[in-house]
Amino acid sequence: MVKRATVESDSDDGESFHADSQKRVRTADSDDDEDLETPSVNTNGGSKKGKGKARARFAENGEEAEDPEAEDQQFEEQHREKILADIASKQKVQGGIAEYGIIERIELVNFMCHKYLTFDFGPQINFIIGHNGSGKSAVLSAITVALGGKSTSTGRGSGLKSFIKEGCSAAEVTITIKNQGDEAYKPKEYGKSVIITRRFTKEGHSSWSIRGVKSNKVISNKKEELSAICDHMNIQVDNPLNVLTQDSARQFLSASHPADKYKFFLRGTQLSQLSDEYNTCLANIQQTYKVLAQKKEAIPDLRLAFKDATIRFEEAAKAREQKQKADELKKELAWAHVRGKEEEMEAKILEVANLEARLPKIQKSIDDANAKFQAATEEVKKWESEAAAFGELDDLNKEKDRLQGLIRANKNTIADFNADMRKIDQSVNSIAKQIEELDAKIEAETQRMAANTQAKHDEMQRKLEAARNALNEAQSTVEALSREMAEQQEKTDNMKKAGEAANKELEKVKGDIQNCQGMIQRAKEAEKNSLIPYGNNIKTVLDTIKTMSWNGDPPLGPLGLHVKAKDPKTWGELLRLQLSSYLTAFVLTDARDRPQLKKLLEKTGNPRTLIIISEKDLFDYSAGEPPENYLTVLRALEISDPFVLRVLINVARIERQLLARTRAEGEQMLRGLRGGGSTWTADLFAVRVYPEGGSSNTPLKDENNNRPRNDATSLLLTGRDAASEIKHHEAEIKTHEVNYKLALAEYERLRREFAAGRQKLDAWKNQHVAANERFRRAKTALANVQQEANDDMPTNITSFIAAKEEAEAEKANVIEQFKDVVRQKQEYDDKNKQLIPELDRVKARINEYNQQKSAIVSKVQDAVEKRLQAEQSRDHYTAKLNAEKATIKTAQAVADVLQEEFTNWTNKALEYCERVPNPRTADKVKRHLESVQRALQEREKRHGATVEEMTIEVNKAKAKLEAAERDLKQMTHLNKTLRSSLIVRLQRWQEFRRHIALRCKLVFGYHLSHRGYYGKVLFNHEAGTLILKVQTDDQAGTQSREKDPRCLDEFDVFMDAVNRRIAMKMMIDTANSSDKKQYILITPQDMGNVQLGKTVKVNRMTDPERAQTQAA
Repeated sequence: MVKRATVESDSDDGESFHADSQKRVRTADSDDDEDLETPSVNTNGGSKKGKGKARARFAENGEEAEDPEAEDQQFEEQHREKILADIASKQKVQGGIAEYGIIERIELVNFMCHKYLTFDFGPQINFIIGHNGSGKSAVLSAITVALGGKSTSTGRGSGLKSFIKEGCSAAEVTITIKNQGDEAYKPKEYGKSVIITRRFTKEGHSSWSIRGVKSNKVISNKKEELSAICDHMNIQVDNPLNVLTQDSARQFLSASHPADKYKFFLRGTQLSQLSDEYNTCLANIQQTYKVLAQKKEAIPDLRLAFKDATIRFEEAAKAREQKQKADELKKELAWAHVRGKEEEMEAKILEVANLEARLPKIQKSIDDANAKFQAATEEVKKWESEAAAFGELDDLNKEKDRLQGLIRANKNTIADFNADMRKIDQSVNSIAKQIEELDAKIEAETQRMAANTQAKHDEMQRKLEAARNALNEAQSTVEALSREMAEQQEKTDNMKKAGEAANKELEKVKGDIQNCQGMIQRAKEAEKNSLIPYGNNIKTVLDTIKTMSWNGDPPLGPLGLHVKAKDPKTWGELLRLQLSSYLTAFVLTDARDRPQLKKLLEKTGNPRTLIIISEKDLFDYSAGEPPENYLTVLRALEISDPFVLRVLINVARIERQLLARTRAEGEQMLRGLRGGGSTWTADLFAVRVYPEGGSSNTPLKDENNNRPRNDATSLLLTGRDAASEIKHHEAEIKTHEVNYKLALAEYERLRREFAAGRQKLDAWKNQHVAANERFRRAKTALANVQQEANDDMPTNITSFIAAKEEAEAEKANVIEQFKDVVRQKQEYDDKNKQLIPELDRVKARINEYNQQKSAIVSKVQDAVEKRLQAEQSRDHYTAKLNAEKATIKTAQAVADVLQEEFTNWTNKALEYCERVPNPRTADKVKRHLESVQRALQEREKRHGATVEEMTIEVNKAKAKLEAAERDLKQMTHLNKTLRSSLIVRLQRWQEFRRHIALRCKLVFGYHLSHRGYYGKVLFNHEAGTLILKVQTDDQAGTQSREKDPRCLDEFDVFMDAVNRRIAMKMMIDTANSSDKKQYILITPQDMGNVQLGKTVKVNRMTDPERAQTQAA
């Protein structure tokens, strides 16, 4: 089997294709109505209308055609010697082995008479020998069937089912084809060989499987792939020059006509296939000219219809203007609807963004609540274990009960004494009443006797008055000293407060110095590790992040690495105060990564570091920014990473958060925006103005009030490097040291003044004590004078006084009784006093136990309460987060719908017309359009047709006319081009035929000359005949012979032994000289008398089984 032969296969120089023995045909364009007159080509080589007419048609426009026999003779004379030399040179050269397209192996399973047969073929000459009926011809049939040839061309069956071995249900043929060299077919897939297997069954099913040697995997099972392989390797199994079966050879040699030989010649050289295709092209071209003539006749009618429609259209010029106006208004209306939808979409998107910005804060609250819940749970466990470790109070309770019983009995006795004391008290009251009556009588008698002792009485009254005055003076002195002492006490207290304030200021300055020293230490640490301001062990965190696997992008952070303040001196402290938690935060793009990042941060000592979850969306935020003359947080920052910028916009709204120096300035800025908003001021206030007109001012506080002032986050947004920070804080320390000295001096001054005030207060207190003593003496002196006055009374009232004295003695006696009862009561009181401390000690021990246990129980309750509060807070924020997410989801769904509607509306509007800038509202445009349409309808009633209908009519008429003219012009040009191309191709076809015929003649004569014969091939291309004439040495006449094909089945069936030996030698020599061709020859004869070379391989068939002879 060989590759498909090309016309250059027997010629190395290829010059015979460019012979100039025939004049070039003129191909000038003809008129549009000209009919095509191109020679048709058939397999007989002549014109369909008669001999010689085809060649005559090539001589157009007055040129005479040359005599074809003379042209052939001239062509043979020019190229004969060159072709003979080329043939002779090839006989002296050993042919090469093809790198691809060679059958290496064939395998038959249940094919014809073979149950299983396999052959390995050589790359050049292969003989298959065996007795009749051994199944030699089955090999060529298998090659034809496996490579996609027709089963009828084998001459062995009418269909695939006839090739299946009798008694079997399926057959299989496998062929291995060499696939090497630079021109190998898909070497990366198939490797050095292509294995083609065809399987077919009795039911009529057939399939291919094409594999390579690299793996046993089927690469393709399509016939198209097989055809591509055969085309690439130039394999033609249906070509009689490639495969000549036994029946075809017998029929050809025994009963072939010259016309049959000529057809065989054309088929073998593929000229007949070209001629059939050219005839088809010719018929299509002629049919196209007829269709074009019909189309040309319809053009005047189309022009007339277009003219009529144009006249009607021009009559409605005013209507067209109105229609154009209506069209413009429709376009504006379409874009007005789009604008409205865009505004609705933007509002909803802004709402979604505002809602999403609240999520991080809620999530932070959930995290804090979880942390508090865990801490409270641990605390509950701790105190519950301590409470369980306490013992019982049985012994103490028994002792307490005993003591309480004794005390209760003593109290009952004391109650009896109290009853006696009440009775005695009643007696005392009765005697006191009697004494009062006697006093009254003495007073009356004294008044009666007053006139008789006036002088003495006056003297006594003077003494009494003097004693009273001395008492009043002493009392006034005490009161004045009390006032002075109170004033001095107030002054001393004020000095104490001032001293405490000075001490606080002193401590504050000392703290400032310590903070600066701490900041210097932090700055020195930052020189070694620039990540110090962002938390603990941040470098370890970042290194660990790189080694871990994440569902989304690796965490990005800390965000402050990408943020700088443009004016740190003015805004650094404010921005650091408000954004510090975000500057130390990390960002995740997938929520599933949060637990492992949280665990990593807690492990490295950063439990409070914020984790933000955000999709990586580089959206356009310009719509949310205020005008350029307003300073926002975004404009005050320099952010190097666009994703970090979007994250801060989402969580902190930095693109619309304004900055101002004072509260008044901030409020003025917000009122200028007329939409409300908020401002952070440099004096640390948050100013908010509401759209309704109200406003509020709130002091800004640090997010973490218990964070020390020298915390490393204070290094953020300073605009200074570590060295500059050190210099800055060293300068501040010097300033604070000066302030410290001033504060210390002020404190010492106040301390001295406070000590002097305390001395003065002590002096006032001493004077107050002395004054109190004088007041006591004055009071005693007044009592003595009063007693003296009583002693000087007259005797007539002595009886009353004696009665009074008796009553007073009785009263004293009763009082003594009272004292005795009191004494007895006191004894029991003393007993109780002894028992009560003992009871108190027992109670104290019990109370101490209870207090300790209560304290623990209280701590348990407090921890439980904290845990409950944390749990409630967590549940509250979780529900709030879910609610927010649900709200966001709902709002996002609405936003997505609006987005989709806006996109659809925009696309539809773009399909309808170009974008209309700044459209009016839809209502205004609609009212204007309705007025124009009413005027247009009135005009259309007058014309009997709408402008659209007239426009459509004109456009259709114009389109039909233009399309018809364009199609006619293009198809006419195309047909002319095809006609010219066909003429050129026919010329080439005749040149190919002449060249191949000449080579056939010379090669035929060359091979006969090796036998000592003389012969020639007579071609008559006009009549389509081929005659072989051979003259032997004895002039016995002529016989028909054929050039040897490359696959011959029983080629020597009509030869005697001598002719067979000679023919075999000639065939082997010819095959050896053929370059890159493979031959498979079948013969029933023995090869013993034939000299074989290294290029020849003989495959012998086993003797046939009797049951198989008929099948083969």
